[in-house]
This record gives sequence, structure tokens and C-alpha cells, in this order.
Amino acid sequence: MVGAETDRDPDLAVIEAGSRTLRAQAAPPQAEVPARPQDPEVDRALREVETELASRWGETKLEPSVTRIAALMDVLGEPQRAYPSIHITGTNGKTSTARMVEALLGAFELRTGRYTSPHVQSITERISLDGAPIEAERFVETYQDIKPYVEMVDGSQEYRLSFFEVLTGMAYAAFADAPVDVAVVEVGMGGSWDATNVIDADVAVVTPIDLDHTDRLGNTPAEIAVEKSGIIKQDATVVLAQQPVDAAQVMLKKAVEKDATVAREGMEFGVVSREVAVGGQLLTLRGLGGEYDEIFLPLHGAYQAHNAAVALAAVEAFFGVGSERPDPLSVETVRKAFASVASPGRLEVVRRSPTVVLDAAHNPAGARATAEAVSEVFGFSRLVGVIGASAEKNVRGLLEAFEPILAEVVITRNSSHRAMDPDELAGIAVEVFGDDRVQVEPRLDDAIEAAITLAEEDDEYTGGGVLVTGSVITVGEARLLLGKG
Repeated sequence: MVGAETDRDPDLAVIEAGSRTLRAQAAPPQAEVPARPQDPEVDRALREVETELASRWGETKLEPSVTRIAALMDVLGEPQRAYPSIHITGTNGKTSTARMVEALLGAFELRTGRYTSPHVQSITERISLDGAPIEAERFVETYQDIKPYVEMVDGSQEYRLSFFEVLTGMAYAAFADAPVDVAVVEVGMGGSWDATNVIDADVAVVTPIDLDHTDRLGNTPAEIAVEKSGIIKQDATVVLAQQPVDAAQVMLKKAVEKDATVAREGMEFGVVSREVAVGGQLLTLRGLGGEYDEIFLPLHGAYQAHNAAVALAAVEAFFGVGSERPDPLSVETVRKAFASVASPGRLEVVRRSPTVVLDAAHNPAGARATAEAVSEVFGFSRLVGVIGASAEKNVRGLLEAFEPILAEVVITRNSSHRAMDPDELAGIAVEVFGDDRVQVEPRLDDAIEAAITLAEEDDEYTGGGVLVTGSVITVGEARLLLGKG
């Protein structure tokens, strides 16, 4: 992959200024998302690195190949081979699943490295050690360490290394330098030609496949599965979430070609039961080695329960639990791990009175899962949406998925140059919601204020709420505006 999400405006002065007017009543403790470094010199150095990285190809310009990243790994001494890894692909749920896998491995006293994308607020979130984003100083040092090698590869290739390729190189180098016991790696896009795919993962994880990035990956789940199946390596274990039939067939065929062992949700593992609980849900999971009960997961939605089942099976597979070793993992340790999981920007409550929820759903499948979870968890009498989406996404499908749960929508945009023009997005929203349910506020801070006002408008609506969604960038900037960064 020649890019992942890089298209944020490096100067968020308007967002930062607007945040001073939107800091609100305290919400429950949030997952740690790094703020800007307090040391001016460190902040300056980090901004310089961000600027240099942003000068490279972003995700809107692709030349599918692992040639450049392989060349970088070669001159760096193949750092990605210094540790075993768990590789995660799919359409939705990758980051949350990666965080759960990381928490489980950490609870069993393994040192972890996690590489995920895109970031919610800080670029340093993408590279984590022992469950926390690396410090800004270490991020800068890692970049400076590999920069001469990056420039060497740039000079030998037809195209320069992309933003995502350089970040991938940084992650693999940082993990080797730590050193980590295991790396948890989320693909940027697809699988076979994704920059992360220079690892030989012992465990390949495939979260649910649906339609997204159809211009690059294919127009059907089966076509998309062909690309994503590229992470399955010889003799690996493949952990498959529930899939469309045609996508599952592609994955199983690839597994046979690679002599890989397959664990399927609904067959070898799955969710036995789930109950909505205060602050999350209570689960019983069936793993590869047995049943794990009384698992508290502090995340909302049935889809997060399924992510948990997938993550547990992946870790069991990594430890060798299954037909050859039926003994389950320690249930107490598993409980402790899941209870510690957080996933910023995924049904995250950031304000009360009215309740403001952030969710990074950016495609129809993600929006449907979010809408179902909101209906299950929150008793809103009136819910107002704030929606800012990227131009290349299926925004009509996104809006149609949210229409049943949103009384009104405030259409806006984020700072990315990829953001859809608010008037264009509003035109589609009017077709879905009707003219009287759509308002346009081009600035995100104004949009959030307008939505809060609408949620509080009438005394009869004592249970009003606001859902900010449509893009990871929109959610990240809303987090900042609401004092979470």
C-alpha cells in the first residue's frame, strides 16, 4: 500500500480555538489519546516530522506494490523478522480487535507492539508499545534513525516511499528496537499489496468483510476478499470472523493453498451470550480451548462482542490453544484483559447533558452496526447527528443506515482536503432525510453547537443526544473540540 490516512490539515488553529468554547461537563474517563507535547522543542520536532511525512503520497494516490517497503526492510536489516506477529485485515473492526489482542497478550505478560491506522488525533497513536502510544520524542528519534535509509530507497525506486510505507518501516524498526515479544499489525488497506504485508504472521485475522474502497479493492465481497486473503502465509492459523458466503469461500480456498489451519466464528469459536451492562456488556465467549464466562467488556454494541471473540481466538491460536492443546487460557487473566480495553472514537461518550457520542463509522456496514448499538445502549428520545464524510465514500449508504435513528442531521466537514463539500453532502442528506431534517454548518465547531442546541431544544426531549460520525478525522477533531486532546 502506498498510503493510509494522511490528509489532515497540519494547522488546526480553527479547531483548537473552537475547542475553548465547547469544553463541557465531565464524561466518564476516556482512553488515553496523546495531546501535543508540552515541551516546545519536542512539539516543534514532531511537527517537522509530520510535515515531512505529509509531503509523501497519501492514500488517494496508490501504486499497489510491496517492492519499496521490501527494499526498506532490506536496508534496515529485516526488523520485521525479529519477533512473531499477528496480522489483522477486514473491512470494519480491525482497530478495536487489534486493541483487544494487544490487551490479552499484555495480560499474559508479553511485551507488545501494535501498529494501527488511521489515528484519531495524534500520529503517535499508530505505533504503540506495551499498550500505549510511543512518546513523541521516541517517534521523532525513530524517524530520524531510519530517514537516511528511507532516502536511500527513495533514490533507487521509480516512486518515493509513501507516508504509510515510511510509518510502517518506523513501526517495525521500533518494535525490533524495544524489543517486543509479539507485534499486532493492522493492515492499511487490502492485504496482498499492503505495506504491512512484509511480515510472515503466525496468525492471520480477518474481521468482517464488506464493501469499502471498492475503486481499489473490488466491487463484491469476494473480490475484496481476494486482496485481503493475501496476508495468509504458509502454515499459518487463520481466524475468520463471520463473513459473507462468497468472501468466506475465497478465504478458505487461500487457506488450503497455504496449508493454513482455519478457525471460524460460529464453528470453532464464537459469542455464547451477551447482556448489556452499565458501561459496556457482559459476555460468555467460546474459545478454541473452552468457554470463558463473566467477561466484562467496557465497549458497546454486538459487533464489539464479536470482535472480542475473534481477538480471543487469535490469542489462543498464537499460544497454540486448540485441538492439539485443549486447555483454555486462564479465565481470570482473560477477564482482566478485556476489562481494560478501550477504543477511542468507537461509541465513545465525551460529554453529558446532553450526551455527545463519537463514532468513527465511515461506510454503510459500520454505520449499520453503530445504529444498532446506539438503539440498544442509549435511551435517547431525540438523537441529532453531526456528519462529516470523505468524498470518495458511499455517503448515501452511510446516511441511509443512520436515518432511522436520527431525528435531524447537521451536515459539516472536517479539515481534510478529502472531505466532501457540505452543500454536496447536504443535497444527498435531503434526499434521504427530507429538507426539514437537514441543517448545514460548514465549521465543525458550529455544527456541534447547533446539534447540541437541537438536542436541548424542547423541554419534552429530556433524553436528547448528539452523535458525531462519518469519518475518523471528523471524530478526532470533535474530540479535540470537546476537550479530549
